Formats: sequence, C-alpha cells, structure tokens
Amino acid sequence: MQTNRRKFIRTSLAGLGAVTIVPGHVVFGKPGRVMPSDKVNIAFCGIGNRGGQILKDITSTGLVNNVAMCDTDMGAEHTLASIKAHPNAKQFQDFRVMFDKAGNSFDAVVAGVPDFAHFPITILAMSLGKHVYTEKPLTRTFQEAELLMKAAEKYKVVTQMGNQGHSEGNYFQFKSWVENGIIKDVTKVVAHMNSGRRWHGWDTGMKTFPKAEPIPETLDWDTWLGTAQYHDYNKDFINGQWRCWYDFGMGALGDWGAHLIDTVHEFLELGLPYEVDPVKIEGHNPLFYPQATTLDFKFPKRKGMPALTISWYDGVNNLPELPENYGKSELASNIPAASTGQIEKRNLNPGKIIYSKDLIFKGGSHGSTLTILPSDKAEKVMKHLPEVPESTSNHYKNFVLACKGEEKTRSPFEISGPLSQVFVLGTLAQRLNTKLKFDRETKQITNNSLANELLQGPPPRKGWEEFYRL
Repeated sequence: MQTNRRKFIRTSLAGLGAVTIVPGHVVFGKPGRVMPSDKVNIAFCGIGNRGGQILKDITSTGLVNNVAMCDTDMGAEHTLASIKAHPNAKQFQDFRVMFDKAGNSFDAVVAGVPDFAHFPITILAMSLGKHVYTEKPLTRTFQEAELLMKAAEKYKVVTQMGNQGHSEGNYFQFKSWVENGIIKDVTKVVAHMNSGRRWHGWDTGMKTFPKAEPIPETLDWDTWLGTAQYHDYNKDFINGQWRCWYDFGMGALGDWGAHLIDTVHEFLELGLPYEVDPVKIEGHNPLFYPQATTLDFKFPKRKGMPALTISWYDGVNNLPELPENYGKSELASNIPAASTGQIEKRNLNPGKIIYSKDLIFKGGSHGSTLTILPSDKAEKVMKHLPEVPESTSNHYKNFVLACKGEEKTRSPFEISGPLSQVFVLGTLAQRLNTKLKFDRETKQITNNSLANELLQGPPPRKGWEEFYRL
C-alpha cells in the first residue's frame, strides 16, 4: 500500500506538466520550483512548542502561504494557538497523509519535530521535489545525515538546517575574520552550555524506561513514534522531554552544539573528528544523557591549518577554565524561549572560547559576535579589523528567498550534515562512556564494534522501512 501511495504521488506530480493552466508554484511542470514573484507555499510539520515558533517566524516574512499543517497532537494546548492563527491551512495528524492528500499544493516543507522524527519527513519531502527546512540537529543517527546529504545532491532541492544564528552577526564576522587572517592558527576551542537540563536530577540508577500511561485522546502515539522502536506512552517522552533519551533526542550537545560551534566547524573546515574522548561523564546511564559531560573532539591538520581540539562542557557545575581577562559572560538576547520558558542566566552563559597562536576570542551562542581578549597583539589587530557585511536576511527569510532562487541558504545539508554527524559521534561516546576512534575516510568507528553499529542505529520500525529506500 505504501509503495502504491508513493507511485501515486509521483504520478500525480508528474501530471502537473500536462495541465493547461499551471499553478504559480510550478515551473515547467516541476514541483518545488517557485517563480520569483510568487509567495512560497509551505507545509509545516510540527506546529507546537519549537515547531510553532518556526511557523511564526517563517510566516512573518510575508513571503509564504501556510497551506497545510501537521502535528501528531492537533488538540494539544501547544498546537491550538497555531491552528487558531492559521484557520485556512489544511490540517493533518499524519505527515504521510498530508503528502498524499495535499502534496500538490505546497513547494516546501518545514520539519519542526523531535530529533528522531526529522529524517522520514525530510527525505520524503526531498524525494518529491520539495524544499526543506529541518530543525537542528539534522538527524539522530550518523547514517540518516549521510542519506540526507546524498538526497540533497540527488534531488537538487533547497535545504536549510534550523540553526538560526547561522544567518546572523557571528556568521558574517567569523567568515570575514577567517578570510582576512584575523582568525588563524586555531588549536583549541572550548564550547560550554552549563544551564540545567530536563534530565538533571533524575535517578542515574534507572534501568528501565518509565511505565506506560494512558495515551491522551488527541495524540496519535503510533505516528509520533515513527521510525523509532516501540515504547509505551509516557508523558516524559513528549513535549521536549524526548531530548533526554538516547532513543529520541540528542541531549545538550545536539541541542546547543549547532549554536556554538557551527561557524568554527564550517570556516575552519573541520569535517569529522578522528577521535572523540569522553574526558568526564558524570551520572552515566544507558537510557538518558549524563548529568555532566566533557568531550574532546580531535581534528587533524587541514589545508595548512594546525590540528584542533574542541572541548565540549555541559552540566551545571562542569565549568571550563577561563582565560585571564575573560570579563563578563553575556547571554545572547536572540535566543528563542524553550517550551519551559526563557533560558536561565548564569555566571557563565552558553558560549565559546577560541584559542589561536596569537589571540584568544570570546563568543556567545547563536548569532553573537566575537570579541578579542586584551593583549599586546590584540591591540595591534584591533586597529585593522576588516569591515563585516550585514546580513541580507535572517535564517527564515534566507530559506524562503532561496526557494525563490534569490539567495543561497547558509546552512544547507552539505554544511549542516557533517556538523550534525560530529554531534552523533559525541552522543555515542556519552552513551557508551568510552573513547571512540573514527576513520574519516571510511566513516567507520574502528575501536568499538557496538559504537560502529550505532552509526546506523536500530532498524526502522515495521512499516517505516520505505523512508530509507527513497
């Protein structure tokens, strides 16, 4: 039945070229090719919590039509606001049904759903010629990211991962400072996120998942599980709680890494590490993320650049050593509120410290720009800083304009895919509490067979295999 559905969708889309009056969102019969003068027709998957924030930000560009909305719980309090704000959009509870019944009406798809659910929505959309905006991190497994990168190359659609700071000041400053030789010879980067997380304080001796609870009447639990192995419903799996569990989310690293090391990874051309060392794992548990973690990601020499180590710190009291003259730690004002409210301010707020041969740079999260810590060499450099161009569009508008052919996305899958794979390797080191050695050429873990198997993850649940063949 699913194979027949796929054939039906493809046949229906191909038939668009034969109609006499071609809709504005179709050019020469090809779906997903938007005329520059048109608004982009978008379908939103996930319309509550973070998905609801993305919906609001993309529609506020004034360049899109919200034609379809999908959420596995269309009656939950966190989705009702989106439904009320967009009464004319068609409503669905299963994204597969949405593609079947409304696929001809939209050019692009937004996936603002839990980490483990990104892949099937994104790959299906791409296979049907739809542009995709997928929230960070791109996927939960290494292999899924690999498949999405290959799909982007195959289907030639616009792609964007939702690390929104990648279209703000830090992106343009970092790019300019690398190109002009301000940031060079970097050997160490410290990235830190020390706010309390949802799983902090849980019993680290837990050996089984939470007991089954009654499924809310409005929730389609089977579709929520998607490709994941079956779990009985429990409130600690939904509404952001999914981030706590290795089976569903990517912990603090997957949540914040894309806002802290994204520009370091792209503009220093890091690629994939050859080793991930869990220097500190506090409160290890095989089911959910640690209470505190320090990870060292080791990257080799590259194109005349020295070997580099990224040290990741999470956990409330697991603070990195700060350099002299560090000064005050600022909290970025552009961080979107989580479903639990605004992020707490701390003495050391989320940020990064970049150590080069001559200079030390301090930065915050998301789009926060860097400052150079005081030194004699810094004084000389500060007198000749290059002009940094301003952004022509925020992350959401950048995606929409790319769909219209007017810009290129700044976090396409060829950029954000390898970054997300770095996070996957880090979470595997957390999960197994062991050092991992990684072959960058073969993309295999060479010192731990279980970890190597987990690059691909468990097989998809019965009925969901088709998404891995698209």
